[in-house]
Amino acid sequence: MTCAEFEILLCDYIDGTLDAGQRAVVEDHQRTCVSCAELARDAAVAVAFVSRAEAVEPPPELLSRIAFAIPAQGSRKGWKQTWFGWLRPALQPRVAMGMAMTIFSFSMLGRFAGIEVRQLKPSDLHPAAVWSALDNRLHRTWERAVKNYENLRLVYEVQSRLQEWTEQEEEERKTRAPESSVVPGETEKGKGSK
Repeated sequence: MTCAEFEILLCDYIDGTLDAGQRAVVEDHQRTCVSCAELARDAAVAVAFVSRAEAVEPPPELLSRIAFAIPAQGSRKGWKQTWFGWLRPALQPRVAMGMAMTIFSFSMLGRFAGIEVRQLKPSDLHPAAVWSALDNRLHRTWERAVKNYENLRLVYEVQSRLQEWTEQEEEERKTRAPESSVVPGETEKGKGSK
């Protein structure tokens, strides 16, 4: 017998419910294994201590409270209790918050798409109309962002500097061009050969 099997049979051994064959095997293992013998002694002492304790009596008011808490068999629920009983699962906080978040999300999407609830008609919910309103709103937002970006002072100064530099570079090219009469790709020897 292993120590794990001994631990499984220990409760039945202490209670005295094992048959003679299993009891002999448990006692034999208990004589050979010191740790299992100590475990059996500790368990027997604990069971003896618990058996000496008095039975706990419930207080008398507990029984009367339980008796009054049990509803009478013949009582029927009213229509309000039945109605709220059906609604109770829907009024749980997570369900209520889920519904609130769903409504909030749809209202935000509708506002972004340009749908206002006051003027909502069935034709406004047509997918092409929703897509057109969304596309229109997206283009307007993009154009506003570009306009605001281009009106920034820093961007304006950088663009004007770049424009000045390109103008200066073009002027320098024009002033250098008459000095060198050699066309790119031609050599001095090849000028008169054509």
